[in-house]
Amino acid sequence: MDAPTTIGLDLGTSALKAVLVDADQRVLATAEVPLGTQRPKPLWSEQHPDAWWDATLAALATLRAQAPEAYAATRAIGLSGQMHGAVLLDDADRPIRPAILWNDGRAHEEAAALAREHPHLAAIVGVKPMPGLTAPKLAWLAAHEPEAFARIRTLLLPKDVIRLHLTGEHATDMSDAAGTWLLDQARRDWCDAALDAVALERTRLPRLVEGTKTAGTVRPALAAELGLPEGVIVAGGGGDVAAGAVGIGAVGEGDAFVSLGTSAQIFVASAAYRAAPEALVHAFCHCVPQRWFAMAAMLNGASVIAWAARLLGLSVADALALAERETTAPGRVLFLPYLAGERTPHDDPYATGVLVGLSHDTSPADIVRAVLDGLVLSLVDGRDALASAGVSIETAGLIGGGARSPYLASLLASALGTPLVRHRGAETGPAFGAARLAACAATGDPIAAVATPPPVLDVTPPDPALRDAYAAQLPRWRALYRALREEFRRSHLSRPSGS
Repeated sequence: MDAPTTIGLDLGTSALKAVLVDADQRVLATAEVPLGTQRPKPLWSEQHPDAWWDATLAALATLRAQAPEAYAATRAIGLSGQMHGAVLLDDADRPIRPAILWNDGRAHEEAAALAREHPHLAAIVGVKPMPGLTAPKLAWLAAHEPEAFARIRTLLLPKDVIRLHLTGEHATDMSDAAGTWLLDQARRDWCDAALDAVALERTRLPRLVEGTKTAGTVRPALAAELGLPEGVIVAGGGGDVAAGAVGIGAVGEGDAFVSLGTSAQIFVASAAYRAAPEALVHAFCHCVPQRWFAMAAMLNGASVIAWAARLLGLSVADALALAERETTAPGRVLFLPYLAGERTPHDDPYATGVLVGLSHDTSPADIVRAVLDGLVLSLVDGRDALASAGVSIETAGLIGGGARSPYLASLLASALGTPLVRHRGAETGPAFGAARLAACAATGDPIAAVATPPPVLDVTPPDPALRDAYAAQLPRWRALYRALREEFRRSHLSRPSGS
């Protein structure tokens, strides 16, 4: 079947991104609609699902305005989005409360209880229970908001709220389901023992589909309103990391990439399920059939650069340029980038950001460089966690907003000691990957025929001198976290309630 025109929608934490892709996989139009996050209490992170649909409508309108003829010929839509969120819907498919996001740490006690009471489940569901995953959030709701928990008719993942609006279907793909702590990864089905652990019935869960398959079609009245033809397919899609993998062609054994968005991940595709929960490595289903992946997941990615730039009154581009112009190597100032706690390798929701080594001589450039160094060293931690699980990386792609900067790519390649490949359009990887999944759903073509690597923009090799400088700084940087771990916990527990 001829390749169709498709749309990819990626529901991120800070923005919803959309791409319109033609039959030759050329991006014809793009849109980005910002999103805000609410943090009403320490460790909390929430968004209202209605904002996601409003952003979707705005993004689709932008695509329509930029390329009206191609937009009107759209045959399929693919979805990607932030993982692990808990979206609770009532009998009328309305949100019971704001969605609890992936970087929310309130369920730390519930995660610890699940690990203690159900230790055997981690090897089945792919990772030990951690506060950011969906199941501990459900346990928290049952304990702290029992009225809301009792009203749950359907549990959805964030991107699947958009699917519900488009099609009326309750469905999710394997990779997004993988991040709930409720999926039997090897069997690619919901895990009854994990469901029992959080007292949730199967009837409350969405239907499972592979990311390359059709999960529904756009409702006729809505299609007319949006200016789309009747019968537009909505594919299963994928969690943002898995869809990003499809965007750069990482679907075969050993294919690897680093994602630098709001959070950061190191991803390695696999043809078999290999659990390694003891290493805090996530072993999850891929969004394509009969594929899995191993992932180190860091809660703090390029967002820490935006934080530092905002603190100094700079744009992100100017902050990066300042550090590149005025610094040449890791300096005396150390930065722990744990503004939202950390997952791999610490599983520590209490961890916070820390700057150490400030003096009267410290410059804005020194602070930006320390933030960049802390970010790339956290990815070294992720690489080493994967290595402890037997997962090695020879070369890797680089995607996400952080992929825009050749300077950051150079720092990261050197710290990891790994060549990094930037592909054209890599900053829109998940949205582009979602569009590719939509093409598979529309044509029935195998993923290998569609998910080919995009053209290479450049390859960044490690700088030997910088690699050695990072290797020398790494022990001091790791020692700083070890020295502060208990203080992080004491500081959080000593806060007045509600502060």
